[in-house]
Amino acid sequence: MGNSDSAVQVERVNLASSMEMPHFIGSWMIEPTSLCDELVAFFEAHPENHAQGKIAGGLNPESKKSLDLTIRPRELQQADHVHVRAYLDALFACHQDYLRQWPFLQGVLPTAHIGSFNIQRYEPGGHFLKVHSERTTLASSHRVLAWMTYLNDVSDGGATEFVHQDMKVQPCRGHTLIWPAEWTHAHKANTLVSGIKYIVTGWMHFPASSWAG
Repeated sequence: MGNSDSAVQVERVNLASSMEMPHFIGSWMIEPTSLCDELVAFFEAHPENHAQGKIAGGLNPESKKSLDLTIRPRELQQADHVHVRAYLDALFACHQDYLRQWPFLQGVLPTAHIGSFNIQRYEPGGHFLKVHSERTTLASSHRVLAWMTYLNDVSDGGATEFVHQDMKVQPCRGHTLIWPAEWTHAHKANTLVSGIKYIVTGWMHFPASSWAG
C-alpha cells in the first residue's frame, strides 16, 4: 500500500439492529440415540480402515490428534453400511430444518451434497487444537456448511469451541450441529482429559459439477 502525507484513521461504527445477532449454528438431537451406538460399533469393527487424523497440511499431532475412519459415497450401498445410511437420513432431516430457519439458503443449497466424511475417535490427550474453519482454500471453496454429531457423552474435556461466538459445546450423544463453513465460524476441539470421544463429521457442498475443474 502507498504512503500518504496525512494520517488516515478509521473508527468502527455499530449498525443499529432490532434483534440480537444470530450465530447460525443449528442444533438438534437425533433419535433414537442407539443409532450413535451403531456408528461407534461400525467404527470399531473396521480397524483396517483407521488412520491418524490429518489437517490440510498433512499429519500434525500437535494440531490434531485423533483416529479417523473415512466413509466414501461409493461405499454407502454396502450391506454393513445400513446404519450409516440411516444416520444420513437423520442428518438430511436436520438440514431441511436448517433451511426452514434460513430460507435464503434454500435457494443456494436446496439439496445437501455430501462427499466423503469421517467417524473419529479421540482418546485421552486427543484434540483438534488448531483453530480452523472448513472453507479456507480454493480446494475447499465448494463447501457451504459443516456438520457434526457427537456419538457419545463426554464429561471431562473435549468440548467444541467456536472462538468468534464465544461458545463451547460439550459432547452429548446424538447432539448434532450444522454451521457455516466460513472463517466466521472458526473452531477447535479442546483436549479430551479422560474417557473416549466419538464424532461423525463432514460437509455439505455445491454439486461437484459446479466446482470441479
